[in-house]
Amino acid sequence: MEVRFVASKSAGEVSALLNVPPESKALLVFAHGAGAGMSHAFMASMSDALAARGVATFRYQFPWVEREGRVPDAQPILLATVRSAVRAAKARAPHLPVFAGGKSMGGRMTSLAAATEPLDDVRGIPFFGFPLHPAGRPSTDRAAHLAAVGVPLLFLQGTRDTLAELDLLEPVVAGLAAPATLHGPRVPRPPIHGPPGCGRDR
Repeated sequence: MEVRFVASKSAGEVSALLNVPPESKALLVFAHGAGAGMSHAFMASMSDALAARGVATFRYQFPWVEREGRVPDAQPILLATVRSAVRAAKARAPHLPVFAGGKSMGGRMTSLAAATEPLDDVRGIPFFGFPLHPAGRPSTDRAAHLAAVGVPLLFLQGTRDTLAELDLLEPVVAGLAAPATLHGPRVPRPPIHGPPGCGRDR
């Protein structure tokens, strides 16, 4: 079902796709990345896969994609859109526990918003590829805010992501105080969690 909500006062309305399968157990507020909008094949296929497992999704556009622009919005607008999307999703599925995250930039904007101020009733943030650094410029600067998020974090990461070298991301995740899990194709290697006593495996 397509719906609309106000992203911010300055940006106006944007579109979203709400999919609530029967007997849903949770709702994911699902942000797209910088390269494509909510209808991208990855976003659609992931939403279908989650629906098959009883997870509802609220896929939404950032304003620059809605107006068919080429350059992402300024960060304050992106963060305001994340907050508005969480509120809009909750209003349409108030009975479901809420998680929020997204693909690449969408996931990072979600965690930045949560680090600034807790997102309403959001229980955790999944990253479908966390953009730790620009391509070809390894760094961990983009992870500095994660320590302030305060909810469980799930990093779903591949080995060929040029925006996140696993040798850099692994120690970042391991050092987080909040429950944090890195899940990827490296085997045999167990998930990485925060340090003892942080309430991991919740």
